[in-house]
Amino acid sequence: MDEQFQLLFEKMKIEMQNQAVSISNTIMDRIDEKLKLVLEENKKLIFKVENLEKKIEFLERDKKGNNIIIYGLKEGEKSTRELIENAKNKFQKELNLVLEDYDINKIYRIGKPNKGDKPRPVLLSFTCGWKKNEVLKNRKKSKELFVAEDFSKEILEKRKALLPQLIEERNKGNIAYLKFDKLVVKEGTKPKENRKRELSVSPLTNVQPKKQQTASFSRNNRANAFDLMRNRSNSLTTYLTDKK
Repeated sequence: MDEQFQLLFEKMKIEMQNQAVSISNTIMDRIDEKLKLVLEENKKLIFKVENLEKKIEFLERDKKGNNIIIYGLKEGEKSTRELIENAKNKFQKELNLVLEDYDINKIYRIGKPNKGDKPRPVLLSFTCGWKKNEVLKNRKKSKELFVAEDFSKEILEKRKALLPQLIEERNKGNIAYLKFDKLVVKEGTKPKENRKRELSVSPLTNVQPKKQQTASFSRNNRANAFDLMRNRSNSLTTYLTDKK
């Protein structure tokens, strides 16, 4: 009896182990299926988030596309009208550019008022992009104002991180500049040597114009023809005398 119970117990144990393995396998398969669905949904969500971030970045770039930041504009105005007039006068004096009221979309100081004499930067938004580009082209003329483009914090951090590489490329002699959040590098061109063309001495020193050459050529031909006729006449007379 004990042996039979022992055999029965062993069989039950084996069956229970097999059932446990099959149950665990089925559970794992179901978990894998659910995980696959979750991972696919996660990928879709990541893709949507990336697209949304790109759209937000594009909207921010478009929003700031016509903006500039002015540093060094003395602060003392009491209204927006006075700030506009101050900016217009400085632009005409420093950059030799005339700003009209219809060129300005909005203008205001950035940040809270300072206790010291340092003026707050001014954000100036233009109604069109070409006026902004005109200001940026002439901004180096100013001695008191510093004009910069209006970038987001993320773009400013990227540009700041690229500055060491920018300096390195320029030290190498390459043409390097920052375009938005990218570093553009072009190989430096060596200055062309001004080579003066040396005057070559022609072996024919007495070179005559074409008309004179043709005229002299025709004269020589005429002279040769007369000589030929003379030689023929002389030979004829000698022939007649010899015959007599």
